[in-house]
Amino acid sequence: LRLTARLPRQLMRSWYIMYFQLPWLPDRSASWVVPRLWRQWSPGYPAAEDLRHVDAAIGAEPRWRAALGYYRATVRNSRPPERYRELHQHWLSAPMLPTLYLHGVPTDGADWIPFLEKAGGVAPDLLGFGQSEKPRWFEYSIGAYNGWLQALVDKLGWDRFNIVVHDWGGLGLVTAQDLHERIGRVVIMNAVPLLPDYRWHRIARVWRTPVIGEVAMGLTTKSFFRAYTKPAQASGEPWPQDMLDHAWSHFDQGTQRAILKLYRSAPPAILEQAGERFSELTAETLVLWGEQDPYIPTSFAQAYADALPNSTVELLPDAGHWSWLDRPDVVDIATGFLSGAAASR
Repeated sequence: LRLTARLPRQLMRSWYIMYFQLPWLPDRSASWVVPRLWRQWSPGYPAAEDLRHVDAAIGAEPRWRAALGYYRATVRNSRPPERYRELHQHWLSAPMLPTLYLHGVPTDGADWIPFLEKAGGVAPDLLGFGQSEKPRWFEYSIGAYNGWLQALVDKLGWDRFNIVVHDWGGLGLVTAQDLHERIGRVVIMNAVPLLPDYRWHRIARVWRTPVIGEVAMGLTTKSFFRAYTKPAQASGEPWPQDMLDHAWSHFDQGTQRAILKLYRSAPPAILEQAGERFSELTAETLVLWGEQDPYIPTSFAQAYADALPNSTVELLPDAGHWSWLDRPDVVDIATGFLSGAAASR
């Protein structure tokens, strides 16, 4: 009886859960509803600074829609049957070549802006990164991303396309193997080796270790983030400030969780297994490799070329892991190859 008596008052206090079930009004009004809720939940707490961060992080109506999905799910308890297609996905695109660009860790599709400006294509933020959704239920494994990427390609309506991969974007080579008859050309740039005999670098080994990885993520600061990028550049300089600011702004708990799960899903045997069907991928392939990469030895450039039947290697002795930052002409080399033209060296 006591519980029954309290129920109406509790329902009144939880009015927002039912309000958020409405079809379009909450997405447009959340920016003023959330401050009201904050005052209700934490009376007396000066929340102005926190609310500024909330507005900067979410702000736009489509992002509010994703944020409110949690409350809608508490009532509806449903998930779209074609869940990869229905997730909020963010990508940058430009017309011209049907090319899929896949970024690595810890960045997002913005890595590829110079390539998009030159040759067009689509550069998605992988699930868990950038502005794409970061669901807890997603596996963040090579196999899970392969399913998501195939759904994305179908959503784009591409019958035939090129693919460019860098770092962990190399997991897209599994998709390329599955869809090998639809692949035009391939560019591999300092990608995680889906090959035998790779041993994870020191930072990856930390991330792969339970508890220690979580602590390391929790202790990561922007200063450490900046220092982390220095060894990756042939120049020894950190990333450009705008790239650093952009990556840090999206390095939230969702991305940290995605990174930890992804690395832990991929012991050497799984990496090797992921490349077992490279012989079926007969598309013309350019392996474009910065030699001053502290994470992946240059020997894997030739190993990729040996595994792929129709490939060539171009080594870049004066470039690091993000080779186009040290060598802007890498953009011309890659896009020239994709278009079938001879790019100037």
